[in-house]
This record gives sequence, C-alpha cells and structure tokens, in this order.
Amino acid sequence: MAEQSTTDSRRQFLQTGATGLVTLGVAGQMAGSAASETLALSGGPRAVTFPNDRHSALTRWPRYGAAEKKALHDLVDSGNFYQELPAFEKEWQAYTKSPFVKSHMNCTSALTSMYFALDLPPGSEIMVPSYTFFATCLAMRFFGLVPIFIDIDPKTACFDLDDAKRKLTSRTKAMVPMHSWGLPCEMDHIAGFAKEKGLIVLEDAAHAHGASMQGKKMGTWGSIGCYSFQASKVLPTVEGGMGMYQTREYYERATAFGHYEAPPTFPASSPVRAYDGTGFGQKFRMHPFAAVVGRQQLRGLDERNQVVENNVRRLNSQLTDIPGVTEPRIRSDQKRSYYYADMLLIDWKKFGVERDPLLKALKAEGVRATMWDYPEQHKMKIYAEAKWWHHTPQIPPSMPGNASINAGHIFMPLFYGEADDLIEQYANAFRKVWAHRAELKV
Repeated sequence: MAEQSTTDSRRQFLQTGATGLVTLGVAGQMAGSAASETLALSGGPRAVTFPNDRHSALTRWPRYGAAEKKALHDLVDSGNFYQELPAFEKEWQAYTKSPFVKSHMNCTSALTSMYFALDLPPGSEIMVPSYTFFATCLAMRFFGLVPIFIDIDPKTACFDLDDAKRKLTSRTKAMVPMHSWGLPCEMDHIAGFAKEKGLIVLEDAAHAHGASMQGKKMGTWGSIGCYSFQASKVLPTVEGGMGMYQTREYYERATAFGHYEAPPTFPASSPVRAYDGTGFGQKFRMHPFAAVVGRQQLRGLDERNQVVENNVRRLNSQLTDIPGVTEPRIRSDQKRSYYYADMLLIDWKKFGVERDPLLKALKAEGVRATMWDYPEQHKMKIYAEAKWWHHTPQIPPSMPGNASINAGHIFMPLFYGEADDLIEQYANAFRKVWAHRAELKV
C-alpha cells in the first residue's frame, strides 16, 4: 500500500470513527482491526511486541560509549586535568557563535553568576516563567532582585509575552524566557518588546542544546544565556553548565563571581582584574571529567538531535491525526531540540477519554507513555515569605497557561536510533486505545 493512501485512509477512519466500517474501504479495514482487537487491559494481546531489551536500548539516556570512556581514561592517564575546561569552552563558543562563554559546575551556578553580573539595584524586578526549575527564579534573591511571575503560552509551554506586557512595572529591569522542552521562545518578539521598554533579555536555555531560531542558537539572543549539562539534558555531562555572554563586561563579572582564577586573564583595563586571587567569593568551576565528556557529546549533538527529530515526526504525524491530539506549535524559522520526552497536547473532551485511563491503557499495550506536571514556582513557600526578598514577590491568583499545559499533556519517549517498527506499533497502540475510548470513560 502506498504511503499516501495509508495516511489518507487513517485520517478518514479517525474522522469517521469506528462505525460504518463496511463502507469505508481500506479505512474501514484499519478501523475494524483496531476496534475488533481486545484492549490489553481487558486481556487482549499487547499492540507493542517490540523486544523489551531493544525497546529499552532505543530510549536509554544518557548515551555514553567508547569515545567518552577513552577520553576519560586518557585524561586520567595524562594528569593534565584542567586543559579540558578551556578546550570545551572554545568548542562550545565556536558551535554557538557566542562572543564569550564560561563553563560552570551546573546551570544553577551559571544563573546565579548571571544575576550577579547584571549589577542591578536592589529591588529591581525580573520577569521569569513560573513554569521552570527553581534556579531560574530563586537565584536572584541573593542580589536583592525580585521575580515577576509570567505565564506560559498554552500552545507552546513557552514564555507568554502578552502576559509579560500586562505585568510590566516601573521596577522591571529584565526578562528571562525559558525554552521549554527544547522549543525556542519567540525571541524576535520578546527582543523587540524588550528594546522598546529598555529591558535586558536573558535566556534560560537549559533544555535547548542545538535549538535555534532564524539561524541563531538559543542562548545568543539575550545578553546572557545559560545552559545545563545535567544527566537528563540534551547534552549530558552528568553535571555541568555554561554561561554565554554578549559583552565583555557581563562575561568578566559573571566569570569572576565563581572563578577566582579568572581575573588575571582579563585585559589590564578590566575593572575586575584587581580581584585576582579571590574573585567575588564563589567557586563554580566545572569538573574536568564533565568537560571531557561534554566535548565528546558536542561532536555528535546535531546528529543525535536529527535522529530524535526524525523519529518524533514519524510518530507525531500519525498521532496528531487523532481528534484532540496536537503538539506544541513551532514556527517555520525555529529549529527545536527535544529534551526529556516528546510532549503531546490533548484536548480531553475532543479525544473522548481522560488522561489517567488513557495512560493506563497505553502502558498496558506496551507504550511507555508518562506525564509530569511541572512544579509552578509561584506556588512554592519561599516566594510568599518576605524575609527572603527585598520586597515580597506578587503571587498571581492564577496561571491559566501553566494549568492548561500541566493538565493537558502526555509524554511519549524519545527514540535515539532506528525505530520505524516500534514507532508503527506505538501508533497502532494509540489508535487501538482511541477506538475503545468508550470503554475507558470513568
């Protein structure tokens, strides 16, 4: 059967439903097959019969191999450990085309250094998404800065500029979009608004290794960008982070905050050079083992990202034919990466069954589907306690974008190798469960 006719038949079935099968031709055969099979929950055969060990191998993360092992062994044998840090920085700088970069022990330390580098007056407010890891928001408190919590777009899970416009105050000095799950925020619109209002643009790019927009890597749109290399990330070094800076001033202040050894490497004219031997009091150096692993991972980053994207496209092109199933919106001038999982957005009313019974049925069929509601920062205790802040952050009464994404998603696993057969079985399992959705209503 030709690919196009299969796709058309599948779409016709999904639009028509599992009734009237006799008159639907090939679509009817597909629907009849899905509807006539007993759900695995009810004792029927599983739709996913792909060998479990190969299934696990395709989804395993992080993925280290001979290159990482050899590089680590060579480093141990050489004893020249710290050569790896500037080498990794140089390669990351070339990859991202960032004017200045500095490695850190994690993204939290990179973000902390970022807020120090801004040198803003105490009481300055910075717009941050509530839908993010705590370090995006919490690190600013050490410098008398205060978060303004911004919602996310329910179609992308990324920074909602319209909400930011509503919440702008006279004390707002900067904004920190976070590229959720590897999908770039709309940085052209964000940067345009920031320029109009005199705001500093910063980026939390912890999820977005290899992602770009209009040909510019994420982390280079703002004055400062920060990456994470933690074990779950797209480029994993187990622990590690990177700061990226558009000006020498930001680079020197951020670097000297956590790298006491850096000031003597700055030009004689640098106001930070005088802090040789102390820096500004922290030690945020990346471990050399992380740097050597990072160098190896960087060499295969684009190839891995492309494999993952190809597999996501094969699967999602089938699943988004099902009523109520969509994926986060991406613009044609954006190149996303995929962090952690393949997020699907589901309108449960249109789909015809709620999330818990869907996940239970999919897992019974052998599909490794999950969900995880991102903790919302504005609901955390520490933001409501005045003692931690220059002035207490305003806690928004609701975040409808956060709520929509958290309640309206599931995650499908990412596949890091040739997975055509497994993808087809996943798609068949999803259609099978959807065909039996009336049995799953609770």
